[in-house]
Amino acid sequence: MFAVIKKEFKSYFYSPVGYVFIGLFLIMFSIFFYVDVFQYQSTNFEYIFYSGATILTFLVPILTMRAIAEERKTGTEQLLLTSPLSITKVVLGKFIAATLIVAITEICTFLYFGILCYFGTPHITTALVTLLGFLLLAMSYISFGILASSITENQIIAGVITIGFFILTWFLPQFSSIFTNFSLINMFSKFPTGQIDIADTVTFVTFTISCILLTIIVMQRRKSVR
Repeated sequence: MFAVIKKEFKSYFYSPVGYVFIGLFLIMFSIFFYVDVFQYQSTNFEYIFYSGATILTFLVPILTMRAIAEERKTGTEQLLLTSPLSITKVVLGKFIAATLIVAITEICTFLYFGILCYFGTPHITTALVTLLGFLLLAMSYISFGILASSITENQIIAGVITIGFFILTWFLPQFSSIFTNFSLINMFSKFPTGQIDIADTVTFVTFTISCILLTIIVMQRRKSVR
């Protein structure tokens, strides 16, 4: 599986995808950071990640839409399905590689935390809890994005499905409070308070695992009909 992770991770930087994702995220994050810190005189690093979560919604599909759809379009999916590696390892490898890109981006945000330390005394514990929640949110997004990529050979369609689902989970709670627990953004919003909500953490992990398992099932079914 390490070979798959290495291959997929490198592929993000052999193409502009990795640079575009990290670059766009940091540019937009910098804008929100500037507004919060220099316009509103805030030193709450964690609250900037509310905006960061919104950015993530639209940028994660850049990482995931080609994960499997591109393999299918170019015909290299057949190599994956017939390789000695199990489908599970292939899917997990793609998932971990994309997650590493997000993790690297998160590490880059420590620079902003350092700037806040110069201007004030931000709460490091709350910031770390926020980063954990952000990573859990990203993993949920990535797992669904890869699932969407596995059901179509058109990466644009995969991207649209992914963004559409994320936006849907935003607005569902506005129609009924029943859907509040189904909103990934709402679950993340509790982490910047500095408290790790066990129920939300379990939901994030369960959602991620479910999407990965569904992707494996889709791939296995395609393998069985060949």
